[in-house]
This record gives sequence, structure tokens and C-alpha cells, in this order.
Amino acid sequence: MVNITAKQNSYRIAVAGAIVHVSAEATIEAIRNKTVPKGDVLESSRIAALFAVKQTAAVIPDCHPLPVEYTTVRFLVEALAIHIEVEVHTIYKTGVEVEAMHGAAIAALTMYDMLKPIDKGISINDIRLIRKSGGKSDRKQDFTSLKTAVIVCSDTVSAGEAEDLSGKAAMAHLETFGITVANYEVIPDNADDIAATARRLKEEEFRLVIFSGGTGVGPRDITPDVIGGLIDTPLPGVMEAARTYGAAYTPMAMLSRGVAGFSGESLFLTLPGSPKGVSESMNALFPQLLHVFSVREGKRH
Repeated sequence: MVNITAKQNSYRIAVAGAIVHVSAEATIEAIRNKTVPKGDVLESSRIAALFAVKQTAAVIPDCHPLPVEYTTVRFLVEALAIHIEVEVHTIYKTGVEVEAMHGAAIAALTMYDMLKPIDKGISINDIRLIRKSGGKSDRKQDFTSLKTAVIVCSDTVSAGEAEDLSGKAAMAHLETFGITVANYEVIPDNADDIAATARRLKEEEFRLVIFSGGTGVGPRDITPDVIGGLIDTPLPGVMEAARTYGAAYTPMAMLSRGVAGFSGESLFLTLPGSPKGVSESMNALFPQLLHVFSVREGKRH
């Protein structure tokens, strides 16, 4: 199975379809009149689809077991064709397109099984995904031109006594969304240096500025205090989301004092100084956080 541990839950919908073709109008009439010897074809197929959706992970090896929040099955009879649509909803880390397609396929097979005694010319066609939403399929904005900086706040790294891994982790994560970091710096845990760097980047019209390091409770952990004093539009929910996400991996995440918010039109984020903490925070916040720039510009998506 693909490892989805680091992914976040999101509201996901998939609609899949299949078409069952019969060879005679008499077959369609038997379906409508519920005179097929094996029973009510549409109702039996609907029930089969519901079971199939819920059992997908049991028969498709790489499918993850997931919570199915809602399923509906629709039928449309046109001429000698029965169109099947199966719609599935979930709030989870991965999508439900295979579940919807499995449901549509099993509904079609159920029809075939029930109708074959009275019609030898049945065929199943066009099992397909019709549409889906949620997850990556909703991420259609282009942020490749977003002017971005990553600043590492660390006495040891700035003194050349340690290698930076956290800032590089943040940059690698941003690259997956097409964002190239235009400015990367390492500065000491010094209030004047942090404040001066933040003000300069704001004046240079950087839209996203990520500070890594100095978010704990140690005597030199001052990054949130300095950056918090420069923020005029706080976004408290941003770092609460990061702490909640991190708490699933370690309860120590609650000790992070990171802050986030706009200073003018520059979004400042203060992330932990460990590579693991940075990766968890980036997983928690991106790419959904990028939507804030559209909102800031008065756009709605």
C-alpha cells in the first residue's frame, strides 16, 4: 500500500458509472414491471453496489480501508441501456474513486446475473470515473510566482557548527507545489537580526516568509516573540492546525510556540527548528494555506 500516514483528511467525493446494454425491449419492460424471475433488478443492484463500496479494500489489494460517509446509487434507463451512477463521499486521507467504480461494476454484474436467464445478449460497458473532488484534484491554483523566503534561526548553524536540515526540508516541500525559494538565509537567534530580516523581506515584497527555529521554550527561543510583534493580522488557527497535526506524532508538539499572520502583505510563519517538526508542520499547512493569498486579494475559489 502507498503510505498515506502524512496526508490530512479532506472531504472527498467520487462519482463513477457503468452502462448495461440489453438486447430486447422486453428485457427493459421486465425490469420496469419487476417481473424478472430473480427479483427486482434495480433494487438488488442498488443493494449490491452499497455492499461493494464498503468492501472495496477487501478485494482490491492496494486500496486503503476508509470510512464511507455516504453512498447513493442512481439508474437511468434509455432505450436498451441502463446507466448506473454511484456517488461516494468520505472525509479521509485518500479518495473514493475506486470505491465508486467498484460499486458501479458490481451493480452492473448484478444486473447481468439477474437478467441472463431472460436475455442472452447483455453486455457491460464503459465502467469509468465520471468526476471527483477533494484532495489534489481541487488544487488548481498556480503559485509558482509566489515570492518566498526561508530563514533559519539558529546560533549553531549560523556559526558553522551544524548543518541546516530544517530550512532545506521546508524548501523541498515547497518545491512539490512548484514554489522556488527566492531567498534562503541562516541567522542567529538574535532579536535584532530576526526583526531586521523580517522587516527587510517585507519591504522587498516577499509574500511568504518561513522562519525555522526558536519556537520552543528554551532561553534562546525568541522567534515567535519577535515575529509576533511584527504581525498586524494574526492567523492563530494556522499554527494550532500544525500543533494538532504534530500531536498525532508526539505529544511534545504542544510545546511549540509558533505563530503565523500577515505583516502588511507578507505572510510570516514560524516553524520548529527540527527537520521532523518542519516536515510535520509543512504537511499540516500546505498546500491549503496557500489559499489565503487568493482570499487576501479578494478572490474566491
